[in-house]
Amino acid sequence: MHIDAKIVKALREKTGAGMMDCKKALTEAEGNEEKAIDILREKGLAAAARRSGRAANQGIIDSYIHMGGKIGVLVEVNCETDFVARNDEFRQFVRNICLQVAATNPLCLKKEEVLESVLDKERQIIKAQALNEGKPEKVIEKIIEGRLEKYFRENCLLEQTFVKDDDQTISDLLTSMIAKIGENIVIKRFTRFEIGEGLEEEPTTCG
Repeated sequence: MHIDAKIVKALREKTGAGMMDCKKALTEAEGNEEKAIDILREKGLAAAARRSGRAANQGIIDSYIHMGGKIGVLVEVNCETDFVARNDEFRQFVRNICLQVAATNPLCLKKEEVLESVLDKERQIIKAQALNEGKPEKVIEKIIEGRLEKYFRENCLLEQTFVKDDDQTISDLLTSMIAKIGENIVIKRFTRFEIGEGLEEEPTTCG
């Protein structure tokens, strides 16, 4: 089928994918833009997976100060080359991660970093809550599993919904940036400071 060049260009502007890739995706999706975006995302995921093992020794550390100096964030994001580290889109991505950390105060980068002792405590709390709600014993494990996933989505940066687009997680955002830039990109670490935090009690961490 014929795909209008204007539609291809619009899809390219939305996704950052190449013109030919956009045209192929639109052809496969029979002109449906949303389906074409899904196709490109799937291909992006595959591309990102291939790049994930490559060394990322360059990058930048960015900072963000919020609420007149009440909240401060430092984030390190790595890439493969200094050329990409100086790229405006890459720097905007890093800035978005800073904004995310400032807004949501994640405890960890990814769910694998949450200590087992913390998860055990959460499981006990969830089980007690479910029993108090009158849930039958046979469904308790499924409830625990579901609520732990919610815990990860709230507290682990990569699992969180992106504050600027609730259709994407930070992991989705990272994957699309890898596909767009063409290099492996790694969110290495972050630190968030808030005035008064830890003065009366120890700050909350993954462990």
